[in-house]
Amino acid sequence: MASNLEALETWAAVLLARLEPGERSKLARSIGLELRRSQQKRVVAQENPDGSKYAPRKKRDLRGKQGRIKRKLAMFKKLRTASYLKVRGDSNAVTVGFTGRIARIARVHQYGLKDRAERNAPDVRYEKREVLGLTDSDLALVKDMLLAKLTTP
Repeated sequence: MASNLEALETWAAVLLARLEPGERSKLARSIGLELRRSQQKRVVAQENPDGSKYAPRKKRDLRGKQGRIKRKLAMFKKLRTASYLKVRGDSNAVTVGFTGRIARIARVHQYGLKDRAERNAPDVRYEKREVLGLTDSDLALVKDMLLAKLTTP
């Protein structure tokens, strides 16, 4: 994957040098928005970039108190929203990622690190779930958008 990304970067650098900084910024922003949509769809489908499913959640008691049943929530439901999954694009780079406290939560799941579910709880090792990552179709999308921008006057 990293070699594909590096190949795309060297290929695109020559083409992007022909664009003005303002045009590069607009293109970076539009590519970032498309990548965010792609990441959101992948998170909704609960898939890693390689196509495998996320590790399932641990079983938990959903009753809590007597007579009260909490409904089961989808994993990363809020994490995939545009208010948490940020896009930044300028004339030099495109970034899609998380900020603040949400970034910490996403990082723990991305790399399968240890964390506490709540204050004073024991440390728990989380399963690795790649929340962010580029698929082959994402790389093809970036190539197509670059070519479309450079071929239109």
